[in-house]
Amino acid sequence: MKKLLFTLIGCAALLTGSISTAQAQNYKTALGVRIDAGDGSTGVGFNVKHFFTRNNAIDGNLIFFDGDVVGLGAEYQYNAPVQGVSGLDWYLGVGPNFLFHEHFTQVQLRPVVGLDLKVPNAPIDFAFDWRPMISLNHGSDVTAGRFGISIRYAF
Repeated sequence: MKKLLFTLIGCAALLTGSISTAQAQNYKTALGVRIDAGDGSTGVGFNVKHFFTRNNAIDGNLIFFDGDVVGLGAEYQYNAPVQGVSGLDWYLGVGPNFLFHEHFTQVQLRPVVGLDLKVPNAPIDFAFDWRPMISLNHGSDVTAGRFGISIRYAF
């Protein structure tokens, strides 16, 4: 009976340790720059990503485009590790985006899917994503050819 109890406790400890290792996230918060490019004008600005749990994060940005347009947005992202590649996650999400111009404000919905690489043993994080723009006013347009590149300091 003692051997069985010892074996069960040992297995539970190993399982708990492996689960916590598999669930460890690459970083808690990352701050940096984002380039938003593709069909239309290219924008450059600030980007922050913060994890609330291993798989749930919010990503926010303030982007400056040509022609005095400023973009402000945030999206919820679900993140999961890519098996076999240390520090690499895939993610998908959605959130609101606003484009402010002198004469109008455009309201958008921005779905996103991408890859996030936290460089092992360094505080550097890269992300590349596809982020189409779905305009909800001023023409209700869809611009599918939009992409983002982020370079961030992770901590």
